[in-house]
Amino acid sequence: MSDSLNQKIKKRSIISGLVLGVVLLALSIASFYLIISATANVMMVIFSPILFSVLLPVVVVLLFCFDLRKRIGGYWTFRQAVSGIFIMFLVSYMIQVLGRDMLFARLIEPDMMSKTQAAMVRATTELAKRTGANQAAVAQKQAEIQKQFEDQKNITMGGILQGYIFTIMFLFIFALAFAALFRRNPPEYMTPVNPDE
Repeated sequence: MSDSLNQKIKKRSIISGLVLGVVLLALSIASFYLIISATANVMMVIFSPILFSVLLPVVVVLLFCFDLRKRIGGYWTFRQAVSGIFIMFLVSYMIQVLGRDMLFARLIEPDMMSKTQAAMVRATTELAKRTGANQAAVAQKQAEIQKQFEDQKNITMGGILQGYIFTIMFLFIFALAFAALFRRNPPEYMTPVNPDE
């Protein structure tokens, strides 16, 4: 394939990554507000992170991968698919880190962690009471949640950097998996498509 197609893939991947990052950032913020406002609905507190952090993002990513392949002409090799999808994922992740962790959590909702913790403790307590757990079991669950949040508050710069590195490694693994799904080699009898024409 030509260098112009590779450049087109990189350019489209960056643009798609920016848009995907904004969409996933909006889902993340919506999930936060849903969790802290769902005081009466325990299931909402428990399942909204799964919905907004796993299910909807997977659907959105699938749509963006289809769109990216279509915009570059409909065909790309496995290597080009890995490269394009990984760039899209990486740009999207950077948007989320900047938007959620740097801006939203520091400027708009500086008490984001404590509000989330309070909602999780409230939901866990309510669920434990509904299932008939005794007071000692409820207190133990609350202590576990508080410890998890305390560990997140006390994370070092090295731990944060390590988290970023692991996430980038997982993004590459996900890019490999999605590339295997979305790879579409051009037919051998077909001349290479130039998406600029």
